[in-house]
Amino acid sequence: MKRHLVRRGGLLAAVVASIALAGAVPASAAPGDGSAYGVDVDVKLLGQPAVKLGPIAASNTNGPTSNTAVNANVPGILTAGVIKTSAVRDDNSGAVTSKASVADVGVPLLQAALGKVGVKAVEAVCTATQEGVKGSSTLADANLGSLGKIDANPAANTQLKVAIGPLHIATLILNEQIKNKDGSLTVNALHLKLLGGTGLGAIGSGDVILSSATCGPAAPPMPLASGAGMWVGFGVLAAIAVPVGLRFTRRRSAA
Repeated sequence: MKRHLVRRGGLLAAVVASIALAGAVPASAAPGDGSAYGVDVDVKLLGQPAVKLGPIAASNTNGPTSNTAVNANVPGILTAGVIKTSAVRDDNSGAVTSKASVADVGVPLLQAALGKVGVKAVEAVCTATQEGVKGSSTLADANLGSLGKIDANPAANTQLKVAIGPLHIATLILNEQIKNKDGSLTVNALHLKLLGGTGLGAIGSGDVILSSATCGPAAPPMPLASGAGMWVGFGVLAAIAVPVGLRFTRRRSAA
């Protein structure tokens, strides 16, 4: 009878432990994730080999949580100065913040259509909290040639048409915000989309993305496997395991 009680106590503690530790495992890998990168080029210009570069200075909440690159230059397509990114998760609140910035941007690819295009700094920010996910973009001292200057904080998914004469050859998307199926949000501060085609003035197809940040949804706050959550779990185990041990001791003494 005494051994039976010991086994029963051990089984109860194991069941409680498995229930408590189950709370430490997220329902999926998506909550609490975040990532960022500074530059990604994937284009095919007419009559030239495909050009792929990036993602440059990529960072992730799982590491590295920050990254830096001195510059990114693709002859005839893009010039960029210092690139900085970060993607950080707060394990206590579950909040995620992803950031990407690129300094001194030039886009010679658009010179034939727009003239000189330059931006002093391009930044994307994405934040995920228990209240939801949101993002923003900043384009400091942006001059888009014949398209003129733009607001430093453009509205989400602002689209500008790039044309040579009557031919629409590309689209500039500012503060692009994409809601992903897993509940996360991707913010691309500047996305140049080449539309392809073979007509007069067409330059090619593909994408150039500057400053991209993805985050969310937020993870559950205070994960059980660490910090205060761990002690809460141990407290539950102690509250149940101690009475079992006392009961066994008393019966043994009585014998």
